[in-house]
Amino acid sequence: MKFTDITTGKYIVAVSGGVDSVVLLHLLVQQKNVRLVVAHFDHGIREDSAKDAQFVKNLAGAYNLPFVHKRVELGEAASEEAAREARYAFLNEVKEDYGAIAIITAHHADDVLETIIINIIRGTGWRGISALRSEGSVIRPLLHLKKDAVYTYAKQHNLSWREDETNEDGRYLRNYVRLNIVPKLSLDEKQQFLALHSSQVELKKQIDKEAQKLLDVAKIKQNKYSRYFFTNANEAVAIELLKFLTHVTYPQLKTGLLAIKVAHANTVHQMGGGVELTFTKTSFIVVHPSFVIS
Repeated sequence: MKFTDITTGKYIVAVSGGVDSVVLLHLLVQQKNVRLVVAHFDHGIREDSAKDAQFVKNLAGAYNLPFVHKRVELGEAASEEAAREARYAFLNEVKEDYGAIAIITAHHADDVLETIIINIIRGTGWRGISALRSEGSVIRPLLHLKKDAVYTYAKQHNLSWREDETNEDGRYLRNYVRLNIVPKLSLDEKQQFLALHSSQVELKKQIDKEAQKLLDVAKIKQNKYSRYFFTNANEAVAIELLKFLTHVTYPQLKTGLLAIKVAHANTVHQMGGGVELTFTKTSFIVVHPSFVIS
């Protein structure tokens, strides 16, 4: 299998030790002119997480690849979103440290289906339906594969992997969706969800292009934008542009747009997630963490 979106260069591969990432790494080491760094993030949630880390370290050693590991103590009460943010912060740190082109993750078609359903349950906008895509500094080359195909490949190549017992814990929303909702969907319904995802991904590409054109008009200089432009733009358009800049949720976008309209100079508005808007009389500057969540 050849990945057309992975070209010559250095990449950070996120490897948990589960079957998905083990298969991904096995496929990647067969790619020509690609240098890989194996990165493993231990959330400190599972009792066996140290064994997972050792397994991934041994796997990286077997492929003669650099291994980077970080452990944090998020605890069992940590939300999926908190764990995800911490994981991507780590991966982006490793990417910067090694001067890599991008991060590669092992998300597949079943992950896409689960994520769409989860986002709909949470009340997503159209962007939530286009989640889990290859974009920017994150490449997801297995999105076209279903979980069954991943298992089949692993067994055909006699690969070993770690099983996460928490995947059977229905208290987590993702697990509940996987165990109780997805099995009730017909094949046609699953395909409709995935087709919807594909169309929304393409729509997002076009909207982002148009958003960038408008932001080029509003931009004064790097990360600095005209308050007049946002104040006089159609509210829905202004919110969409602010979303493009900050990646925060809708309620925060509404309050952020209000701040752009009424905030005094030399004040700061907290958008959440570490994102800030700092104001002059006629402009605002977007300040955000260096890591990107996709």
